[in-house]
Amino acid sequence: MWTWFHRLASPPSFYRFADLLAPWLLALALLLLAIGTYAGLFLAPADYQQGDAFRVIYVHVPAAALSLFVYSLMAVSAAIALIWRMKLAECAVVAAAPIGASFTALALLTGMLWGKPTWGAYWVWDARLTSELVLLFLYMGVIGLNQAYSDARTAARACAWLALVGVVNVPIVHYSVQWWNSLHQGSTILSLDAIRDPKISGAMLWPLLLMLFGSFTFFFAVWLRRLQNEVLARERGARWVQELVPS
Repeated sequence: MWTWFHRLASPPSFYRFADLLAPWLLALALLLLAIGTYAGLFLAPADYQQGDAFRVIYVHVPAAALSLFVYSLMAVSAAIALIWRMKLAECAVVAAAPIGASFTALALLTGMLWGKPTWGAYWVWDARLTSELVLLFLYMGVIGLNQAYSDARTAARACAWLALVGVVNVPIVHYSVQWWNSLHQGSTILSLDAIRDPKISGAMLWPLLLMLFGSFTFFFAVWLRRLQNEVLARERGARWVQELVPS
């Protein structure tokens, strides 16, 4: 297993692996998202309290889940990069940040659209909303740091440190509805209690699960492609890159 892991961490091996996997992931993601979107908009029944306004969950919940997952993934990659000086892990942090920032911004935007009919306001300084906004700033900080240095490895190490320090905000976002008085509802499906005692009907749940799986698959497809670009930029002087992309 470790031999396979070290081989995959090699830039040429990873590039070829990603080139094979990414198209399949993207195709699967588009299929899942298409079915989930149709089911969420047209097949799922309206909520007895919120009416059709609840349908924003089919975008909001996957975006919010990915905002936390991507940053956690960045933190793990950052630890690997700082401890073992692995180039691919450095690239992983840099490549994931813009995608995570996009999902975080989408979570905030859809949350605001959902909040207006539910709470009567687009924005309140609620614990969940505020900590999610801080998460967006952390993503933007990583992106900014990557652009601030001319040397790619120096920039990657600075990004790794920020990703590692900022990961303390992830549990704050997740548990904010339990630790403080919050207008935001608790987790509907992304918790052990929700798995034991579902808080959403099956007719509403299965489109949401499709959107979740589709969104995660879409992330990995895009992340692999961005990782490939980062690897090519880092290794542009290597023979394997020159053979792959002849000048």
